[in-house]
Amino acid sequence: MPTDNVTKKRGKAKVKISDKREAAMQKIVDTYSEDFDIRMSVIQELIPIGLKAFGEELQGEIIRLAGERYSRGGDNARWGRQNGSIYLRDQKIPIRIQRVRNEVTDEEVPLQAYQRLQKPFNDDDAMRRLLHGLSTHKYQESSSLAAEAFGISASNLSKKFKKCSGNKLKQLQDRSLSQYDILAIFIDAKRYAKDGVIVGLGITMDGKKIVLGIEQMHSENGRAIEQWFDRLIERGLKFEKGILFIIDGSKGIRKAIEHKFSIYALIQRCRWHKRENVVAHLDDAQKVIFRRRLQDAYTKTTYKEAKDSLTLLHRELDKFNSSAANSLLEGLEETLTIHHLGLSPELAKSLSTTNCIEGVLSMVGSYTDKVDRWHNSNQILRWTGMGLMDIEPRLNCIYGKGYLKVLRFKLQENIAKRLEKEPRVSGTKIEKVSLVEVA
Repeated sequence: MPTDNVTKKRGKAKVKISDKREAAMQKIVDTYSEDFDIRMSVIQELIPIGLKAFGEELQGEIIRLAGERYSRGGDNARWGRQNGSIYLRDQKIPIRIQRVRNEVTDEEVPLQAYQRLQKPFNDDDAMRRLLHGLSTHKYQESSSLAAEAFGISASNLSKKFKKCSGNKLKQLQDRSLSQYDILAIFIDAKRYAKDGVIVGLGITMDGKKIVLGIEQMHSENGRAIEQWFDRLIERGLKFEKGILFIIDGSKGIRKAIEHKFSIYALIQRCRWHKRENVVAHLDDAQKVIFRRRLQDAYTKTTYKEAKDSLTLLHRELDKFNSSAANSLLEGLEETLTIHHLGLSPELAKSLSTTNCIEGVLSMVGSYTDKVDRWHNSNQILRWTGMGLMDIEPRLNCIYGKGYLKVLRFKLQENIAKRLEKEPRVSGTKIEKVSLVEVA
């Protein structure tokens, strides 16, 4: 019997504790629900509160200008009412406006509070929604602040987007580059149907990524790229301290760099592109093997070790696939520029491939790939420019940025060695002296 009594008491105690826990949890839920309902009610009241506050501000200005209603004696007087509208964020709300007129000059007196809200405070939110894929035809039902809001039709939004994206493009293409100390430039292109847009991404001394400019061109033609380089230089691009160009192997880009920047430029060809070009000639089993071996060769610490490994691979490939061997040999030295300079592995990881700019172009694609049909070239440039300007502030610094001072020293050292070779001048063109010749 005593044992049964103890068991019953313990059972009652557990029930009481459980009841207390449930009561406490229920109280928390009730409190949260109550707070949530309050917050939602406040949000729903924001628009009427804003309109009420504007009405009070407008009424106060009218009293300051024309005095209390039915009062007489001042120069200004109330002059009827008219329909009007104000912007709350990016949307128009209809209101009735009291007019004020100066009886001496017989002219309308502008109301500052009303004029201030005649334009949207900031169109960036609306433009960002459209850039991220919200359709102009679905914008009103998705973003309307109030049932009576108007002025956010598809046509109005389209006009606003054209204007805003045009301004962003102009800002990108015209902004001065003289404020940036650029020591590396990535160049790559993004294709849009039959045409493409070439993009330049600069790396500053503190490791930041800056979009230098964009240019639409059908192909990576050397002459067209030289003209683009001229515009970058006119905008203040400094290259006299030396610049390392990271490219995918395009002959047109390479020719334009050599002709325009001469001894002040070094070219690093993307190792990833080189590796994929080589293994493209092989079968699936061989691709796995030689892709790994090429990667291992490029990760060697010194130039001699890397060159010896690649030379050995070339000999092996030449025995059973001369096309792959020739592909490896073409432009091989330019894939080893980082090794020639003796840069740290951390910096080599960032500057030996075009992954840096390809990541940026992939982010641009998350905006532009949503467009079903391009109407004209200006639309392509506007979308690309606006996407790049939206992305740029969020770009991280490159890996190994602490070693960029070493890169600057190596670039200047290389320029000095080239000048010691007494470069031959023909007109204004300095003939190229390769890094291998001065190493």
